[in-house]
Amino acid sequence: MRGVFVDANESLAVIFERLHQPGDPEVRIHRDPDITSDQYPKILDGAEIAIVDHTALPTDIAKRCTGLKHVVFLGTGARSYMNPEELAELGIQVHLIKGYGDTAVAECAVALMWEGARGLAKMDRGIRAGNWLRDDGMQLTGKTLGLIGFGGIAAEVARIAIGSGMRVIAWNRSPKKYPKVEFVDLDELLTESDVVSIHLLLNDETRGLISRACIEAMKPGVILVNTARGAIVDEEAMIDALKSGQIRHAGLDVFNIEPLPADHPLTKLDNVTLSAHSAFRTPEASENLLRAAWEHCRRIAKG
Repeated sequence: MRGVFVDANESLAVIFERLHQPGDPEVRIHRDPDITSDQYPKILDGAEIAIVDHTALPTDIAKRCTGLKHVVFLGTGARSYMNPEELAELGIQVHLIKGYGDTAVAECAVALMWEGARGLAKMDRGIRAGNWLRDDGMQLTGKTLGLIGFGGIAAEVARIAIGSGMRVIAWNRSPKKYPKVEFVDLDELLTESDVVSIHLLLNDETRGLISRACIEAMKPGVILVNTARGAIVDEEAMIDALKSGQIRHAGLDVFNIEPLPADHPLTKLDNVTLSAHSAFRTPEASENLLRAAWEHCRRIAKG
């Protein structure tokens, strides 16, 4: 059984090579993170396993990938890049990797929260342009953080926030318990939170969940953080709320369109901090990620 890491950047390729063990299935590394979807059939060349970092695999392209039976997606958000149900109908199973970057993403979410509270990026831009900008920041100690969705990443955010003296409340679609976190309904979370941080997978139920009505229900001057998926939030409503001040600041690592176009409305707003979908990118998380990818390949090869 053969596999191909189809879109490896150099840093991931080096880690993947280092984690190879004697007896592992043959996996070729294609060192090009900028491939296009139509290159899949040629790159795979009949291989049964495709390891995919970020390149979309449309169903019509998958039909042309002779021999492909397994896709090991490097993360949890495969639905943003392919349709697992349609691939399953072709006999292609999609494997996800969970939990590898919980701490990395949580630390990024907390960093975006603190940046939104203190406006550091805006001051930095101003000083570089010759302007001595000083605005009143928001002190987060004693404030309420609301977590929408409560998996491993949210649990790490809660741990850090509680340690910094914040009150943490959360809403989850299924019952959860966590020390010092109060679980509430979504309406209560929206009205009580000084900071709202989103931690949901994107699916048919969560797409557009944070609607205009939800944003209007938030506490005026709220900080909104999204390190999950852009499509969970009504983008137009969020932009309107940023312009009106209903949202004090948005810290965003994810967007409806990625890469974010240079002329996108979000790039024109001072009260937004933009991050290039990089919350999960730390050496520690990459190590966890690729170790798990190899485990998938070994399990698949053993049948």
